[in-house]
Amino acid sequence: MPHAPDFTPMDQVPPGNPPEPDPTAPIQPTPPPFSTHQIFFGREGLRAGWSLLLYLTLIVALFACASLIASRLHHPAAQAQQTKAQPASAAASIASKPIPLHLALLGEGSEFLCVAIATWIMARIERRPVAAFGFARGRGLRNFLAGLVWGLAFLSLLVFTLRASGLLVFDSRLLFGRAILGDALAWFAAFLMVGLFEEYFTRGYLQFTLARGLSAIYSWLFKTPRAPAFGFWTAALLLSVGFGLSHTANPGESPIGELSAALIALVFCLSLWRTGSLWWAIGFHAAWDWAQSFLYGVADSGTLIEHRLFATHPVGRALLSGGLTGPEGSIYILAILALVTGVVLLTLPRTSAPMPAGQP
Repeated sequence: MPHAPDFTPMDQVPPGNPPEPDPTAPIQPTPPPFSTHQIFFGREGLRAGWSLLLYLTLIVALFACASLIASRLHHPAAQAQQTKAQPASAAASIASKPIPLHLALLGEGSEFLCVAIATWIMARIERRPVAAFGFARGRGLRNFLAGLVWGLAFLSLLVFTLRASGLLVFDSRLLFGRAILGDALAWFAAFLMVGLFEEYFTRGYLQFTLARGLSAIYSWLFKTPRAPAFGFWTAALLLSVGFGLSHTANPGESPIGELSAALIALVFCLSLWRTGSLWWAIGFHAAWDWAQSFLYGVADSGTLIEHRLFATHPVGRALLSGGLTGPEGSIYILAILALVTGVVLLTLPRTSAPMPAGQP
């Protein structure tokens, strides 16, 4: 008698009795059900897009509050905010007057305070340490002091090059005696506020969070382990271009000045990438602006300050001398920025990435 098969063919299975599943077949995971929670939150908490929107809303609200408080108190800080909102022609007439010390201190100080508060709020919401947004621990003081030295050195090199080329003339000395030290320290405090505000705002929380979102997008699209690097540098490029374009609002700014602002922003991002912190960039930024405006008395984006050490004026073609823009408008600054990039690569060892891969 022939051996009967040990299975029942599919065409012989009685209706209503499906075959039993094979216990050796792999089990397919069931995808989790979609929820509105996924729109706002990913594996790392609040998604980067919503974080950026909330952060910028906080910045606008805090700046508006600071301006309102200053105007109610008839404080000069309100004038700083109003000057930035003036049309180009009106702002030019305002900027033709040297900037007083108290206006710089209060204006930049209040702006830095607003950015610090907004960043602290977002750190609490996202349950991250504030240090994650550009203030990684380790070598902070050392990097800050190194940035100070290099900022002073390279601005001096640019000014001496212009003077040696006959493109910059020192007219007279404006300060004498004890006034030099007092004004030097006061203006350094003001430009330290400038460095803190501009670096913390453009390369702090914004850089971290935009890079977090972009790295997640790159990881999802290309499945590459280099997604964090691509995300960081895409964010750096976008924010650096924005930083350069923001200088168009400065009266007396030139195309070379705007380009140099964007390029130095990229160099500062390079220092952030290599050290994980903003301290080198803050030191460089503060020393560069202090030496430019106070020590040598040259224009910065077309503006001068009160109680500067020297009176100067440019000579020759604006493309070479910088014209009314100041040394940052000179074509020579491109060579200076190339040297600064080399210093960052040679003196700042790569320690740790300043941001992790994240969720969009």
